[in-house]
Amino acid sequence: MDKQHTDGNDTIVSYPTPYADVNAVLHDFAASLQALLGSHFRGMYLYGSLALGDFDPHSSDIDFIVVTDAELADDLFKGLQDLHERFDHSGSPWAGKIEAAYIPQDALQHTTATTACYPQVEKERPLFKGPLEIGWSFQRHTLREHGVRVVGPNPHQLFAPVDQSDLWQAADAIARKEWLERVDDPDWLGWARQRGSQSFVVLMLCRFLYTLDTGGVASKLVAARWVQRALGKRWSVLIECALAGQHESGEAPDSDMQDTIALIRYTVDQIEHHHRFGACPRLSSPS
Repeated sequence: MDKQHTDGNDTIVSYPTPYADVNAVLHDFAASLQALLGSHFRGMYLYGSLALGDFDPHSSDIDFIVVTDAELADDLFKGLQDLHERFDHSGSPWAGKIEAAYIPQDALQHTTATTACYPQVEKERPLFKGPLEIGWSFQRHTLREHGVRVVGPNPHQLFAPVDQSDLWQAADAIARKEWLERVDDPDWLGWARQRGSQSFVVLMLCRFLYTLDTGGVASKLVAARWVQRALGKRWSVLIECALAGQHESGEAPDSDMQDTIALIRYTVDQIEHHHRFGACPRLSSPS
């Protein structure tokens, strides 16, 4: 997608995506960010669904990472706040649908989340400073291996390949510590029962299982279909409901919650298999 007008690292790619309206947004952001950040700007890259191939123009967000030369000073942070606020009030159909992170190039070397805070934008949430998320290794891998260049050097030039053990550790931290150890927590259950949240958990577990078995990272849709083929009917209906329910409101039925918790336990068991035998396990059919 980035084969046209790419003569230099400072040149904005004409067609980073197949979507003209998305490209227009990306071009405006890239030009504005280059002007605002000046020599601190290193590159801008797409990750998430636009990089992994399951972008839906009707429901997906635009996810991008901007690489900087160092942590940004307060005046530049304020400039980023103003830039994103103007966009959110611009009337663009993509207003409120941008997810972005401004990360120093050195921080791309971090194998796990840190306490350092960087400028970030989440859907319908103004720019803030926050730490790297617990699944940072998955974002790093996606950026390096699948990231779409908007402007800047090839992402392969930014940092070394992500070790598979970093991906497994991130999957373990989320599936075990964030979810399995909280299945009796009323606050977590209240969140997880929401159809969108429950679908998110199921589809992320599919991504973890895909990574455990293949060592790679796939979109939610690709990973979901892969797990359906690998594990058969035991989880097929749950996964199909999760794919359909990603943007639905209301609560998931008790049967889906029970199956979701069972899938969390199964995924953690597979991760423990890896820790025990020191190799990526082949997925086994659950009892």
